[in-house]
Order: sequence, then structure tokens, then C-alpha cells
Amino acid sequence: MRRFLFAVFLVVANATGVAAGSFEDGLSAYERGDYTQAMNLWQPLAAEGDAPAQFNLGLMYRHGLGVPQDFQEAVKWYRKAADQGHAWAQFNLGVMYRHGQGVPQNAQEAVKWYRKAAEQGYAWAQNNLGMMYDVGQGVPQDYREALKWYRKAAEQGDVPAQLNLGVLYDKGRGVPQDVQEALKWYRKAAEQGDASAQFNLSLLYDKGQSGPQDYQEAVKWYRKAADQGHARAQYNLGVMYRHGQGVSQDYQEALKWYRRSAEQGHAWAQNNLGVMYEVGQGVPQDFVRAHMWYSIGAKASSGDERKISLENRNNVASQMTATEIGKAHEMARRCQDTKFKECD
Repeated sequence: MRRFLFAVFLVVANATGVAAGSFEDGLSAYERGDYTQAMNLWQPLAAEGDAPAQFNLGLMYRHGLGVPQDFQEAVKWYRKAADQGHAWAQFNLGVMYRHGQGVPQNAQEAVKWYRKAAEQGYAWAQNNLGMMYDVGQGVPQDYREALKWYRKAAEQGDVPAQLNLGVLYDKGRGVPQDVQEALKWYRKAAEQGDASAQFNLSLLYDKGQSGPQDYQEAVKWYRKAADQGHARAQYNLGVMYRHGQGVSQDYQEALKWYRRSAEQGHAWAQNNLGVMYEVGQGVPQDFVRAHMWYSIGAKASSGDERKISLENRNNVASQMTATEIGKAHEMARRCQDTKFKECD
């Protein structure tokens, strides 16, 4: 998974004398939630050309704080600060262009402003510039350039860049495949709490791609990601409990994690829930609920995944009455209509 960074809300001061006092008073007003007063104090400074005040006005308009949300006004003030070399304003202006907020969407303009901020060492801009090269937006796709900019940000401790850099090493894009380097960067991001990095790190241990297969390390990192709501980690953690890999075999724990993943729309987790109900692992055997989860999994998937869910549903249906099948269809409909709140 690649990771972009989006607009930040930060305030800084670099003025002196009376201007500095007014700026700090505005900051104090902002911090106590008096956005109108902050706006009133920063507006004159911004009009006089103070770049940090201009940046902050852009943020206030961008987020609708003290004023109605107005992307065009946000762009106007970001541009004034960006034209003075304010790196954060340059980055946020790039974000506005990338998403078409207050300006027509323009990936090339986004790249231009990301680059200006990146060349000043701003890590978020470096990550986003790397991402533009990675996916080929506003510039020709170039994994080596992506790698260069990701590394600059990653070496500053930027978590999304560390994840993105790990992916390039993991996949061998722009650089020879190097699982140990991937492991290194995934771990840096994972230790800072990034769920996607934790999941990717787990996969390396689970599949034995970074050395000897280590299910216990895999479970450790799957759990960290799963606890943050990462659907694929929840599914894989369920698999580990079902098969007793890195943990004692525990069908009820497997069922719990499959359920959490299934409720986020993970088709394999939905199918596996069906299997658990069909064979009675962790729950009493229940063909109706098995049929329900197979139906939900088939609807959420395509290709081989869908084929397997349909085959499983047909197999269990052969052991059910018409009334039971009708009940299963109704339960599946209600489960989906309520966004998994009423599935039992």
C-alpha cells in the first residue's frame, strides 16, 4: 500500500516586535478555540506580506475555522506564502492542485509545488513527490526518482515514506529486490505504529521471505495491525489461530478475527466464516449462517474468490431445505443492508 500525505494544520511565527506579538496573540486565540479572533489578528499581518500569517489564513479557510470553508481563498493565501518560499504553503498548495480543491485538478502543478517544498527538505513534500513518480502522476513513472525522494523523507523519520520505501525494496522497483532492506524500512514505520507497515512486516515473517519462517513474529505484528482495524491483518490473524501457527490453535479466536475482518468487507474472511459455521469450528454447526456468509463473500469478490464462495454455498445448500435457504438469503440481505450490524 502506498501512502500519500495530505494538508497539515500547523502554525509558526518568524516575525519580530509588534508583528510577532500580534502573531502570538493569534496563536493563543487559535489554541483556545477562538478562531474568529485568530483570523482578525492574522489578517492584517497577512495583508502586509507576512508568510506565516498568510499560510495560517490558508489553513483557516481550508478547514473552515472562524470563516466559512472556502478552498479558493485557501489557495489564494497558500499561493502568497508559497511565492515567498514558505515550504509548508508550497506543500499544501500542491495538495490542493492534486485534489482539485479551489483550483482545477492539475497533477503537474501539484508536482511543481511538491518539488519546491521537497527541495527545501520538507519530508511530507518529499514523500508526496516520490509518490507522484511512483504512480506516474504529473510526471512519467520513474521508480528510481520515487526511491530517491522516499529515502530523503524516510531518513528524516517520515513514516509513510518509510513504508513506501519498504514497498519499493520489497517489490524490486527502481532497485534490485532486497527483502532485508524492505524489512528494515517496514520495521521503522511499524515501530512508529503504522498498521500497513506492521502488516507488510508480518507477511515477510509469515512467508519466511526475510529468513527462517517465524510465525510468532508474524502473529505479533498481525495483532498490532489488527488492533488498529487493518482488515487483512485481522483475516491473517484469524488464519493463524485457526491453524495454530505462532499461537495455540483456537477456533473461537479465529472466528473473532474473521468476523472483524468480514465486517469490513474482506471477502476471504466472509468465506472463512462460512466454513467455520459449516463445519462447526468455534461455533455450533449452522448451515443457514454458513450459507449467509458464503453469499456475502461471493457478492464482495470476483474471479477465483467468488468461484470458491459460490461452490461452498452450493455445497452447503445441498444439505438445506428450501425454507432454510430462503432464511439464509434474508439474513444476508439484512446483514448487508445494516452494514453488518444485524447478521445474527
